[in-house]
Parts: sequence; C-alpha cells; structure tokens
Amino acid sequence: MKPLFSVPFLTFLFFYFYSVPTLSSYVYDASATTTNVINSTDFIRTSCSATLYPDICYTSLYGYANAIQKDPARLARAAISVSLSKARNMAVYVSNLSREADYGADPRASAALHDCFSNMGDAVDEIRGSLKQMQRVVAPGSESFRFQMGNVQTWMSAALTDEETCTDGFEDVADGTMKTEVCKRAAKVKKFTSNALALVNSYAEKGTM
Repeated sequence: MKPLFSVPFLTFLFFYFYSVPTLSSYVYDASATTTNVINSTDFIRTSCSATLYPDICYTSLYGYANAIQKDPARLARAAISVSLSKARNMAVYVSNLSREADYGADPRASAALHDCFSNMGDAVDEIRGSLKQMQRVVAPGSESFRFQMGNVQTWMSAALTDEETCTDGFEDVADGTMKTEVCKRAAKVKKFTSNALALVNSYAEKGTM
C-alpha cells in the first residue's frame, strides 16, 4: 500500500511545526533573559552604592545576577556567601603559615598567626551562622523577621570584629613579607564582610519599615 505522505513531505512538516517555533521561543527567551540580567545588574550596582566598597561589592556579585534578580534578600545572601568564601580561604592561608612559623625563630610571629587563625575561624563560624539564618528568614514585617535579622546583623558584626582583631597581634611582629601579606589579605576579607553587613542592614531596615 502506498504511504499517504512521502518522506520528504513528512520531514518538511516536522521542521515547520517543531523546529521553527522552538527557534522563535529561543530567540524570545534569550532576549528576555538579557533584559532580566541588565535589570538585575543595575539593581546590584545601585544596592552596592550604599556600601563602603561599592566597586568590590559590584564585581563580586554581578555574576550572580540571574539568581539575585531584584530581590534584596537574595542579594544579601549572595554577599554573605561571598564573604564566607573569602574568610574560609583566609583561614586556610593563615593555618598553613602558622604551621610553618612553628618551626621558625620568631615566637611572636607564630603567636600572632595562631591568634589570627583563631579569629578567622570564629569569623567563619559566625558568617556561616548568618547564612543559615538568612536561608530560613521569614517574610519581612513580622516580629520573627526582626528577630532573625537581628541575629544575622549581630553575627556579621562579630565576624567583622574578629577579622579586624586578626591583625592586632602583628603590631609587635617585625616588618616583613609575611606580615605585610597577612595584613593585606585580612584587610581585603574585611571589605567583603563589611559590604555584606551593609546589604544585610539595608534589607533589615526596609523589612521593618
């Protein structure tokens, strides 16, 4: 029995009804996605202008524009997550240096590194706690929201203090490459935490107005 439609004709139907709409949808979605990203990056840039280090804030967060959209809660969570990553890296870096310093001739440098590592470890724990709280935070406006955001603000403030304390012990350490590098890296970590705290404060303030 002769087929009702030839193979070439069936191929034409397939590409007409399936391929063309899919291509159109792809072009439309890509355009919409581009627009969303632009709006999100503008939102991130505007929000970061309220921090002490807006350039660092924007460059560290614009890569998360798709996830953040224009949501201040997501923005705060992303900033906390970035600061957590920086604090962890710093803790590992100082830990490695402290093990090397244990075999050195300068007990003050060794003590300063151990104290710095302890402070950075505390900061990591506090930032991690802040992130977990932000992931469970309720809708703005309620008493529970104020309580949860108060916890986040307290922990992020404590983390910033611990990061600042990290370098206090180096005042009595002789100047050198190690001291300079540790203090420089610690100062950079503090900037990320400061920015995250500023975005947390902004979100908490808007949510309790």
